[in-house]
Amino acid sequence: MRTLSTSRPFPLYGWVGLCALVTAQVLLFFDIEVVGYWFFPLAWWPYILIVDGLVYRRKGSSLLKNHPREFFFLLPWSVCFWLIFELFNVVLNNWHYVMVPENMLQRWVGYAVCYATVLPGLFETMELLDGYGLFKKSRLRPLSGSTRWYVPFVITGLVFLVLPLVWPQFFFPLVWGIFIFLLEPLTHRLGLRSLMREWQQGTLRTFYLLLTAGAICGLLWEFWNYWALTKWVYTVPHVGWLKIFEMPLLGFFGFPPFAVACYVMMSAVSLLRQGRGWQNPNKPVPRMRPGLAILVALALVIFCLFAFHQIDVHTVVSWRP
Repeated sequence: MRTLSTSRPFPLYGWVGLCALVTAQVLLFFDIEVVGYWFFPLAWWPYILIVDGLVYRRKGSSLLKNHPREFFFLLPWSVCFWLIFELFNVVLNNWHYVMVPENMLQRWVGYAVCYATVLPGLFETMELLDGYGLFKKSRLRPLSGSTRWYVPFVITGLVFLVLPLVWPQFFFPLVWGIFIFLLEPLTHRLGLRSLMREWQQGTLRTFYLLLTAGAICGLLWEFWNYWALTKWVYTVPHVGWLKIFEMPLLGFFGFPPFAVACYVMMSAVSLLRQGRGWQNPNKPVPRMRPGLAILVALALVIFCLFAFHQIDVHTVVSWRP
């Protein structure tokens, strides 16, 4: 994540994204049904193009423009990561989908296209904030080099995992922190990108950028969802009485830790590529054994199909032809 002082021209695909987003907003305003049904991807994919273009203009390098391999590597994991939380929601029952297509192929392709925007949306936003130097001068007392925090982190992660499943009415917010605590010791121990290692170096800038990017994306998720026809609605216990758009006010506090969780989860996935990830795209591309690559891809497909079915059965509450 480096910042260059020289601005570059805004790329063509950024202008295409801007035009597409404005067009989708106008057509939605005029009650064009097909746009209302597909408004989520019609808003988020243009947003990603716009932000990537701004990152390139600011930094002289961006994921989509200069490192498309890393950009597209994020997409299947984006679907997978979000589906993990969808499966938690089967127990938590915090949100439901309405006006979902009856046609299964159309519906499942729609799930994939929508969920694939999560990681690019978060990380592109983070890169843009980094390009403008947000929190650049933030420093704090370095954490000691001790690894004694490994065990408390893992125990906390396990508690965060169990409590929402046993008492979902009270502990549902803890799901957003599970993978932060479970996986951060692993990424640190294996020498992968680690937020705790940054703290040991006297900074938590990546952590702050992630929290901010999560808050921004959360607000946009809820803003664009509110106007769509195919959308999600919330049934969050105890705090659902005061809402901004469809989201209970206190629910917005879940987006920042969700962004941190996605970062830590993606850092753990980089283990499959000898530490190469979207933040160090110039590192030589490792050769994954064909058998392992096929096994990982097959596992992802099976998991996604299973999760799609669970969403159909438990989370969708209304359909459209």
